[in-house]
Amino acid sequence: MPLADFPRIGLAHLPTPLEPLPRLSEALGGPSVWVKRDDCTGLGGGGNKTRKLEFLMAAARQQGADTVITPGAVQSNHARQTAAAAARLGMGCHLLLEDIAADTDRDYRGSGNVLLDRMFDAHLHNFPTGTDLDVAAESVADELRETGSVPYLVPVGGSNALGALGYVDCAFELVAQAKERSLTIDHLVLATGSAGTQSGLLAGLHIKESDTSVLGICVSRSADEQEKMVGALCAETLELLECKRALPREVVRANGDYVGQGYGLPTRDMIEAVALTASTEGLLLDPVYTGKAMAGLADLVRRGQFEDDDNVVFLHTGGSPALFAYRSAFDRL
Repeated sequence: MPLADFPRIGLAHLPTPLEPLPRLSEALGGPSVWVKRDDCTGLGGGGNKTRKLEFLMAAARQQGADTVITPGAVQSNHARQTAAAAARLGMGCHLLLEDIAADTDRDYRGSGNVLLDRMFDAHLHNFPTGTDLDVAAESVADELRETGSVPYLVPVGGSNALGALGYVDCAFELVAQAKERSLTIDHLVLATGSAGTQSGLLAGLHIKESDTSVLGICVSRSADEQEKMVGALCAETLELLECKRALPREVVRANGDYVGQGYGLPTRDMIEAVALTASTEGLLLDPVYTGKAMAGLADLVRRGQFEDDDNVVFLHTGGSPALFAYRSAFDRL
């Protein structure tokens, strides 16, 4: 089934810009670094989840839902964008927030994405770390059905095959932008967590028969675990699109060296990468995803993992509202 045949609700400002980062490239001393500005998707502060929600919210509407339910961490960018999408479409929204970082800092628990969740009128349900949020979501859904509501469950990160279509579309968009600029994109680097963004990009580039290498910088698990998740979801996405050519296993690549102590926990390299990108390009990253991904990219450049004449595109998946929740981590600057 062609991508254009899937139901979709326009939520994002597309296409997002593709911009060079000359001062950052000079500071790193390696290849030419570009940024794909998916922090500029517009909805509720922007970010990568908006592309996925265009397909997921369309499916919710098609099924007659009046409320969406989705899980995430306390400072989830996905939860914030889902709440914004629900507000825009006049739907109810229930966010199941897991206290993964177990942070008692007032900013972490009340500012950043949490503040925006409340402004979008979402219902917040807080759970301790280790909670099975799939079970919790079904419980909330049952309670809503008893009141006459029709809930739709959006997976964590919007990362199933349907949500990944948003990044199949992004891959098509990026290929078109590169062609328009006569730009060869040698490498695409991004933060990889719930797997939908990387899976969709790989599927889209595979369909377009692009030679661009994709590297996911892990934010929550080992490279082996991440590659298995991405590979499986990419296969599901290609099946959904009725693509008969299997994705070669070797193109599914992740690097788990920059996670630090765990998901959502700051690292010194992340802080330095966020500060460097801000001071050289006026570009705000986030502390959970793009900050760690940029820390990985910067380290790999400095270690000579790219050729000097390469063009490397960094996918900015958004999340800068979370900077306010991590204010104390940046007091060290």
